Amino acid sequence: MTAPVVAISAAEFDAVVFDMDGVVTDTAVVHRRAWQAMFDPFLAGLAERSDTVQRPFSADDYLRYVDGKQRADGVASFLSSRSVVLPRGSAEDPPGEETVWALANRKDETFQHVLMSDGAKAFPSTVGLVRELQDHGLGTAIISASRNCQAILDAAGIGDLFPVRVDGLESARLGLPGKPDPAVFLEAVRRLGASPRRSVVVEDALAGVQAGRDGEFGLVVGVDRVGQADALREHGADVIVTDLAEVRVLP
Repeated sequence: MTAPVVAISAAEFDAVVFDMDGVVTDTAVVHRRAWQAMFDPFLAGLAERSDTVQRPFSADDYLRYVDGKQRADGVASFLSSRSVVLPRGSAEDPPGEETVWALANRKDETFQHVLMSDGAKAFPSTVGLVRELQDHGLGTAIISASRNCQAILDAAGIGDLFPVRVDGLESARLGLPGKPDPAVFLEAVRRLGASPRRSVVVEDALAGVQAGRDGEFGLVVGVDRVGQADALREHGADVIVTDLAEVRVLP
């Protein structure tokens, strides 16, 4: 059994907010593959039309520019890193067009296909931690930039695990900016009746730990499953774990 390296005390904290992909569900790799399947043909076409060299989308690109962000923001961030300018467009743009939103919608189509064919799974250690926190009286919430959040949780068999969910659909409805802005985390703790200072953020994305820091949360736990511990610390994580089995819950 992994030795605990961080404790969350019910005497010190009232709520814990979890990111979904890569923290609660093992879907970060699926997202990365969907992003690559969307971006690589786009980059190849761009290279052919402009007679330039375009490197394929990489795992590092995913972590730096896309991970944890709302889809359209992730597209814009990555394109900016390659000095590519496209019109923003609108959320209704079909996948065949060349706008930021059209590329985002093409990625979503790919992800939906993979989710339907392969399903999703939850990390057992995370599910165990959530239930232990709830047993100790702490509020728990899940946040996600994905509009597929509930479908993913249902596919993983934990659709009713979290009493509060602030996902891509809720963010759009409320007009909340995406990470690294802390708005989604702040909305989650508001719904739990807690303050940021007495709340914990659990994140694996650089944009997410930055949001936790900027939102002045009492503790930001960085989950490092891909070897980016230093970057997580630089962006705002107070403590790093490789798995949530390393977290202990205290009265």
